[in-house]
Amino acid sequence: MKQPVRIAAGLAALAAVAVLFAAPLARSQVQVQIQPAFLPIGTAAAGASSTAWFHDPSSARVMACQATPAPAGPVIQCSVTRMPERP
Repeated sequence: MKQPVRIAAGLAALAAVAVLFAAPLARSQVQVQIQPAFLPIGTAAAGASSTAWFHDPSSARVMACQATPAPAGPVIQCSVTRMPERP
């Protein structure tokens, strides 16, 4: 009876080793670091609406987003424009 126990223990050990080697392979090998393009630069509020401004230094773009209340929840509208280049 010792032989079947040894075989079962050996198979269990092999299965555990296989799981340890397969786990890193199952993960994605592509590692991408994503950084936000727009950086917050300011906010303002007047009455029931508020505005936030963002800047993308790499492309000289500015985005302004305005939130206003609505019956179904706040509505957010954003506009993006490119800053004029300096002379």
